[in-house]
Amino acid sequence: MSAPPPQPRPGKGPRAAEAIFDATLRLLAERGYPGLTIEGVAQEAGVNKTTIYRWWPSKAALLRAALLRAPVLDIAVPDTGSLRGDLIALTEQVTALVTGARTQAIVRALAAGSGLADDELAALARDFFADRFAREQPVFRRAAARGELPPGADPMLLLDLTAGAVWVRALLRNEPVPPGFATAVVDAVLPVRGG
Repeated sequence: MSAPPPQPRPGKGPRAAEAIFDATLRLLAERGYPGLTIEGVAQEAGVNKTTIYRWWPSKAALLRAALLRAPVLDIAVPDTGSLRGDLIALTEQVTALVTGARTQAIVRALAAGSGLADDELAALARDFFADRFAREQPVFRRAAARGELPPGADPMLLLDLTAGAVWVRALLRNEPVPPGFATAVVDAVLPVRGG
């Protein structure tokens, strides 16, 4: 994908950015990517479509901005003092995103397109996951500094295993995620440091 256009920051650009992002994600969840339109978002958000086009020249650019900047999909990077604690907290946040009343349908719509190699939605899904991985890097830098990660450990693999367990259970198997699941998953995949 080409570089995205500059995005409005809070307090700048369209004052209705949050409403636009919310409408974008809601329509993605309801209609899927093919049914998502700039006109539909404008109507849902109560803005003129020229407001949207001023900042986001296409449906893909708008959805990318919504996926990366909408508060409903945000994560808080934990700092519990241990890699185990941080991974449990991250896995719990993934669980909340995948199973939450406001986010479950969004995540399902995103997942539906992410397996298609040349699909526009697949590229947006990759951008979303790359952004989340970049945000989570401090967890692994701190863990390495504390000596909690063995040399050559792959942070992406740890995240794939922990978050992937949630996605498989909730989205693919359509089963509830029980209390304590995040802890059990992290304890199963965290590298064992022994002596």
